[in-house]
Amino acid sequence: MPDVMSSSRLIGVGVGPGDPELVTVKGVNALRAADVVVVPVMDTGERGRAEATVLHYVGAEKVVRVVFALNERSDRGRREAAWDAAGTRVAELLREHGVVAFATIGDPNVYSTFTYLAQTVSELVPDVVVETVPGITAMQDLAARSGAVLTEGTEPLTLVPVTAGAEVLKEALSGAGTVVAYKFGRQAGEVVAALREAGRLDDAVWGSALGLAEESVRPAAELDASPLPYLSTLIAPPRRDGGRGGKL
Repeated sequence: MPDVMSSSRLIGVGVGPGDPELVTVKGVNALRAADVVVVPVMDTGERGRAEATVLHYVGAEKVVRVVFALNERSDRGRREAAWDAAGTRVAELLREHGVVAFATIGDPNVYSTFTYLAQTVSELVPDVVVETVPGITAMQDLAARSGAVLTEGTEPLTLVPVTAGAEVLKEALSGAGTVVAYKFGRQAGEVVAALREAGRLDDAVWGSALGLAEESVRPAAELDASPLPYLSTLIAPPRRDGGRGGKL
């Protein structure tokens, strides 16, 4: 049993959007060096992207599955209870092992469940050292696969989750620069309407299951009101009429 007061480390490792080739060298090294690797699973039990990616680099005997109510959208109390239960389980692992890695899709500091977990663990194990290893995000992967340019010159970049509805997207589209939308699959019809209203539909692109067998990358103009996978990503660039370097 390690000396929890002096040696316990919790490392949030970003494992990218799903393509196992997009895990960084530092991320792979962190996963392999950890005593155990925690992966989040939904309460329905199916294997998530983080677990599938991790298993390309470490053996299953090293992986610990911890339930998060990731498909719970309406009951905040139930969500927080699941986060606390997961944090309690990770705190127990830290009392048995010196280094615990937590694998999260994308980046651990960008809309990640790791932030909720780390808060609970820090309360239960006050002297734990919490670290993160950055991961490639879905917007970067989609830009690479579609040829979309995220930013030029002085353009800003706005990232919005559409889980609470399309109004936040409409507000962002009224500004300058590229707008990226995450988790918009259930509001696909509203998203298309917002893009059309803002005059950004023709240049926008969306993608889902990036790097996986069921990958889809298409122009946003092909979208209709049909629901899309929850983890869909949208890139809506601004008009760029000034030629090369026009935004410098």
